Amino acid sequence: MTATAKERTRLGKSRREQVSRASLAELHPKKRGFDPIDVLRASTESRVQQLLPIKYGRMRTSPFAFFRGAVSIMAADLGRLANSGLHVQLCGDAHLQNLGSFASPDGKLVFDLNDFDETIRGPWEWDVKRMAVSIILAGQECGHDRPGCRDAAETFTESYCRSIAEFSEMPILQVARYQIHRQKRVQPIHAALQQSERARPLDLLKKFIEEDSHGLWRFRDLRPGFWRVRGAKAREILGSLGAYRKNLAPERRHLFDLFHGIDVGFKVVGTGSVGLRDYVVLFEGNDADDPMFLQIKQEVASAYAKFLPSAQPHQGRRAAEGQRAIQSISDLLLGWTTVGHHHYLVRQLNDHKGGVDLQKLRGGGLGSLALVAGELLARGHGRSGDARQIRGYCGSGAKMAKVLRDFACEYADQTELDYGAFVAAIKSGKIKAAKDAG
Repeated sequence: MTATAKERTRLGKSRREQVSRASLAELHPKKRGFDPIDVLRASTESRVQQLLPIKYGRMRTSPFAFFRGAVSIMAADLGRLANSGLHVQLCGDAHLQNLGSFASPDGKLVFDLNDFDETIRGPWEWDVKRMAVSIILAGQECGHDRPGCRDAAETFTESYCRSIAEFSEMPILQVARYQIHRQKRVQPIHAALQQSERARPLDLLKKFIEEDSHGLWRFRDLRPGFWRVRGAKAREILGSLGAYRKNLAPERRHLFDLFHGIDVGFKVVGTGSVGLRDYVVLFEGNDADDPMFLQIKQEVASAYAKFLPSAQPHQGRRAAEGQRAIQSISDLLLGWTTVGHHHYLVRQLNDHKGGVDLQKLRGGGLGSLALVAGELLARGHGRSGDARQIRGYCGSGAKMAKVLRDFACEYADQTELDYGAFVAAIKSGKIKAAKDAG
């Protein structure tokens, strides 16, 4: 029988007897039983090896860039530490540049977490810890001093705890559809929304497409970041869309059927995702001025999978269903498929997407974005977990916010040490990094 709301709050509070709140600040770096560089390299074994120098070249640019590409290292640390045992659907790679804007099914622009390669059910604080560390590292990169970064991290953790408390008192269905309304007043978010307003599929058409000798649209070869896929591989990618179509809801299947696939490309994306197979398919709707781009992105097991139970064997489906669990509004054509032995997530590419510009985090931008990040993460956890139990564990939130802030400060220091070891590995030749990684 389902527990009452009060019983769920008490259950959360009782977790403190097994795992104290203060223990969540502990890192114990001397008890690490692994070499971070070995963990990083092991995490890339299933990737396209020729692309790894690009990934490592991008990670070399700063501690924050390294942090974004080294989720496997933080997962290994979190997996060995005490945790609350209160599970939600984790984003898995919560960091400031994994926030962005995109078009909802009704055409409105929304701002939310937008990449879910690492999503899995796990302890709520793992997402909070990762986002808090990212705030410190991103803040330092854009010129904030350490006390300012520390304050911004606490703004975030306080916002999360306060929002979870608020969501725990709301009707459950209201939490499921809750929208944050002050986003346009936050400069980094306003800039991302403006970027989204300007982004259109026709812009991608101009950037990546050319006419061939027969007047047909074809992807350009723009190596090393993008190139056209030809022959049997292109046919295999297009053929995989039949399985994807079956996974769509009937009304979305009809919408997809109005488009026809024209060409296939390969795109080198992001920092953490470099090395994963990432295809782009060009579709045409009513005419040449009605293009659509689908991204078919390889998904491998979450970096957290070895530390947590995972019931979903198809990694593309894991990512798609995790995204739907966390976001209040998701991509209209989100789905999954299989190509050969690899699992893939399928989604629209650049449907009015915009990201966070680190330069917009100068001044008050960092703290303002940290405030909204706390609400967004809490909403995702409230939708996919039990806000009542998390609130019971956190209590008033004041102590919990400081505990999580303290962890973030120590882990930011550890990340800088790991980054130093990473740069040394490049200099020694242990790791090959491209000098011009784009």
